[in-house]
Amino acid sequence: MNQLIKEYITSHEQELIDFRRELHMYPEIAFEEFETTKRVAARLDTLGIPYKKMDPTGVLAEIKGDLPGKTILLRADMDALPVEELNTHLPYTSTIESKMHACGHDAHTAMLLSAASALNEIKENIQGTIRLLFQPAEEIAEGARKMVEQGVTDGIDNVFGIHIWSELESGKVSCPPGPSFAAADLLTVHFKGKGGHAAMPHQTVDAAVMASQFVSTIQSIVSREIDPLHPAVVTIGKMEVGSRFNVIAENALLEGTVRTFDYATRNKIESALKQYAEQIAQLFGGSVEVAYDRKTEPVVNESRSATLVQSTAAEAFGKDVIREQPPTMGAEDFGYYMTDRPGAFALVGAANEAKDTCWAHHHGRFNVDEEAMKVGAELYAQYALAYLNQSDF
Repeated sequence: MNQLIKEYITSHEQELIDFRRELHMYPEIAFEEFETTKRVAARLDTLGIPYKKMDPTGVLAEIKGDLPGKTILLRADMDALPVEELNTHLPYTSTIESKMHACGHDAHTAMLLSAASALNEIKENIQGTIRLLFQPAEEIAEGARKMVEQGVTDGIDNVFGIHIWSELESGKVSCPPGPSFAAADLLTVHFKGKGGHAAMPHQTVDAAVMASQFVSTIQSIVSREIDPLHPAVVTIGKMEVGSRFNVIAENALLEGTVRTFDYATRNKIESALKQYAEQIAQLFGGSVEVAYDRKTEPVVNESRSATLVQSTAAEAFGKDVIREQPPTMGAEDFGYYMTDRPGAFALVGAANEAKDTCWAHHHGRFNVDEEAMKVGAELYAQYALAYLNQSDF
């Protein structure tokens, strides 16, 4: 079956490329992927693979093998970004102003469809069920949570996803056990003071001073309260304070993000941020409201699943394709699928200097080496088969 998968995907490589380019030309951002959903559904109709459309967008399909067994979920995200494409020389450049596939989700969707096509050809020999999820809204960290709420993980034994990666050599595969992507949380802090004339500060409570003190003080949370062996990031990226040069600010609104890999560190930072904000407000005679929204879960590759990804990739493409990318403080909402079941999330390299595909994700010049997509498509399919064939997993 493994050789049949390889031969099928290789012989249908142009279809894989063409579908990715079609998606790239017509990008849709989070929860607006209506046409993308239709395109995926139409392709599944052609293949005769049953599916249902999710709310408001997304597609969940299933390939039931003729033999009994476990159930695995394969996931691809499909939303684009509100980014202006700068690759105007490409024949498949975005046709939608200020929107583009700047993260590779068009490739993910095309790869999973290619894998589905190949798996569907051999379903009489498949032990168990392969569930295929084309997920919306990963870029705003809402899609996975919404899909889980709609039952996509019900009855699932294992989960697997792939991300095209522009920092990894094209065609190489990375999936080491342990942390891969960090949890990403949104922090919102609203300090309220008492406004007044800048020449009469004694009659006011300056929200700008409270906000400034808060930003400065919280730098000690990571450096002095968190175990240095547990990575963490606390960043305030936005401040809205005051309205005029000679008016002392009554309100200050701050927004930031917290990135962690483990729950103890996450809990400690959330508690400390709230404590610091409340004490600073009290110190200066103001008040504060703090909102802490846990947007994504950490992506931590379960050991046996990650090892199976590595052995599957080595068998399919040779041992020299295996790499170990270090964990990133970037976020991926795939972690929601892994909270109560084993799974893994692999990176497939798409960086090729000769093809100008080394730009950072979310950059207007981001692109992928399309040669790498057949690696991703085959890895989806081969991992699913390898997992379902493991009697002791």
